[in-house]
Amino acid sequence: MAPSNLPENELLKTVLQPLLEDFQYWFARSRALLETEEITFLSAQQQSDLLDRVKLAHAEVSTAQMLFQATDAQVGIETSVLMPWHQLVTECWQVSMRFHAEQSTSTNK
Repeated sequence: MAPSNLPENELLKTVLQPLLEDFQYWFARSRALLETEEITFLSAQQQSDLLDRVKLAHAEVSTAQMLFQATDAQVGIETSVLMPWHQLVTECWQVSMRFHAEQSTSTNK
């Protein structure tokens, strides 16, 4: 955990910058999965909707990162903005885990 005596922008760089990078990483992985694989337990519409939400969130995170960097970490991001991204990443993890579990089950038959 970061020491509480850090200046606010250093604290933001310590906490927010890696968090935004994590969101970028997981949204890119999720997007790749959704664009290249047929997720059989999702309807085509559900997969398309999830992909659209991932693309939007990915763009939002990119914008937040640009603003964060342009202001030299002088701005933060409201929790109300971060939570939907976190929930979407969690949803994508669940889809990915189930997809890979089903793939390994079908190859072991």
